[in-house]
This record gives sequence, C-alpha cells and structure tokens, in this order.
Amino acid sequence: MRKIAVGQAGGPTAVINASLVGLLDGLYETNTVYAVMNGYQGLVEDDMEPLEEHSLEWVQQHKLVPGACLGSGRYPFTNERMQQAVEQLKRRGIDTLVFIGGNGTMAALQRLSVLAEEMHYKLQVIGIPKTVDNDLSCTDHAPGFASAARYVAMTARDISKDLEAMRNFEQVRIIETMGRNAGWLALSSGYLKTCDCDGPHHIYVPERPLAASQFLSDVQSSVQAFGMATIVVSEGFTFEGTAQVEREVVQGRPVLGGIAAQMEAIVREQLGLTVRSENMGMHQRSAMYAVSEQDLHEAYEVGAKAAEYVTSGLSNRMVSIQRRDTIEYNYDLVPVPLEDVMREGERLLPDIFIEDPARYYTWLQPIVGEPVPAYPAMRRRSVRSS
Repeated sequence: MRKIAVGQAGGPTAVINASLVGLLDGLYETNTVYAVMNGYQGLVEDDMEPLEEHSLEWVQQHKLVPGACLGSGRYPFTNERMQQAVEQLKRRGIDTLVFIGGNGTMAALQRLSVLAEEMHYKLQVIGIPKTVDNDLSCTDHAPGFASAARYVAMTARDISKDLEAMRNFEQVRIIETMGRNAGWLALSSGYLKTCDCDGPHHIYVPERPLAASQFLSDVQSSVQAFGMATIVVSEGFTFEGTAQVEREVVQGRPVLGGIAAQMEAIVREQLGLTVRSENMGMHQRSAMYAVSEQDLHEAYEVGAKAAEYVTSGLSNRMVSIQRRDTIEYNYDLVPVPLEDVMREGERLLPDIFIEDPARYYTWLQPIVGEPVPAYPAMRRRSVRSS
C-alpha cells in the first residue's frame, strides 16, 4: 500500500474537482491518500490529512462543483520552501506526489522531483493538467479550457445583443477576457458568430500587438456599418510600443487586468463615442451552467489516467491529451515528461488560428460540447429618407 499526497494548485477551473475525483476513484481502495490543503502551502506547512470514508465522500460530492475543494491559491514556492516540502513528505513516508495544475505546477513538480533525488529520497511525481488559458504545452488542450471558452462565447454574444438594443444610447462595448499571454480564450468569443454583423466585431489577442490608430479605425468602421462595435480583448494584449497593463503585483506575481478600461478611455477621448468596458471576471472559470460535458468527461478521465500512472510506477510525467488525426473527434491520453512541459513553456495561439478563425472554431467545436442554439442575425434596416 502506497502513501500518496494529492493537491490542487493555481487558478481553479469549473472541472478541476472532476479530475481530483477521477484520481481518487482509481487510488483510494488500495492506497492511503493524503489531501494537501491550499496547494503548495500545505506541502510546506505539512497541512495534509488522510482521506477517510467521510472526507472522501465529501470530495466526491464536489465532482460537479467549481473551485478547488482542497484549496488552491498561489504561493511563492521558493527553493528553500521546496526543500521543506520534500522533508515533510519524507517525514510522513509519502511515496507519491500528484498535483493538478498548469505550467507553473508542472515546472514545480519537475524541480521537486530533482530536489528529492538530490536529497536521496525516492519520490514518484505525476502531474494532471488544468488551465482555462489553454497555455499549457505538450497537450492538445487542457481540461477547464473548453468550459471557459464556451462561457466566453455565450457571454460575448449576449452582451453584443444587449448593445444592439441600446445603440441609440451607447455605441461601443469592450469586453476583457482572461488568458494571460495567450489568446485562446479571447478568440473563442467569436465561436457563435453567424454573420459579420454579429458581435464581437473585433477580437484582439496578445500574440498580435496593434497600433492604437488601427484600433480606432476598427471601431469607427464597425459603428458606421452596424451602429455599434462589440470588442473582445485578452488581458495580455498590448498596443504597439507599450507594456501589458497590470492591475497589481501580488507576492511578486503580476496580475494582468485593465486593458479594456484603457481602450475605453482612448475611444471616448479620440472618437467621442459612448463606450463601456467590462471584465468577464471569475465566471470564466467557475460558471457551472456553461460547463462543456466533453470537458467534464475529459477532466475526470485525466484524473483516472493519472491513477493508472501511479499504480504502474511511472514518474515525472504529466497526463497529456493527444488528438487523433481522424474525421471524428478522438484522442489518446499519453504520458509526457514534465521536463518537456517545463522546457516548452507557454503555448501561445498559433498564427494559423489567428489568421483563419474559422479553422480555430472547427478545432474548438468538439471540445466546447453540445451545440448552443443560434440567435437570429441582427436586422439590417435601410436609412429613412427625410
């Protein structure tokens, strides 16, 4: 019987708990599993508790609940703290460490593995992918992203329809999405468009900085054509020659946010239009009503596959979703070295999708889940003669 420590790290997703349940369903009957509370902080401070029947049942009840039920958060995981974490694991005689997380988590797991070896402690390490930003490398996509993309597409369309009704009062809305340095989420906002008159009319991603003059021209052209302009912008987008807008710095980590408000000010000052900026906020990663059934299924599956890796003795691996080259959507779950994930770093939106959004939406369709009912296109009216 192995002793296994399990934790969640980084920003939650709507389906991160499903991955945890998938893992536990494959491990708890034949192993002792410890829940690591509040991510890496729990490792350092030895805040772990064995999952027994009542606590295991409580975790399983969270399969369809957003957030991270063990606690997650962000924690400065320095080398000194990593050493403390390994010492805590060694003191408890824990054989295996499994964490659910994104790029930072996979890099931390790889460093922990190396450090444990240097400390002459044999530790099996497994990573389970999650992120709403879809910037995790070595996988076709990560659980959590598809549900966030579904939410962003539905919300951007609804906000645009609301603006359509208010064109005699305001003309421009600028909607900011998550994504950090990658534009996957922002570009997904156009997934439900059926014609050019539908919003969003322009989407701006971090991979393509833009001149402020071009942005203003885009807004003007949409207002002239449709009487309004719905803009979606990723939080990591920049105007040419400028830096990313940071809301604040927490524990040394820049928190992006505010580009939409900056764009609002530019439109108001330069074009004199009535404009409003909005941030989609935490619902992007927590809206259970928008969860993709496929995303939920895959989240559970990667957890279950990680349990198989633990049982078979694999180590220093992340579960990866690899899409098959077939007409119908199919995929394999394969182990990839944590070292490769760490080395490749952030996975940005590729040029082929930026330049051909229709191709991106074809790629996105099978993971976004069941179809969303279409709206009728905006009615185009002729100009009245006086």
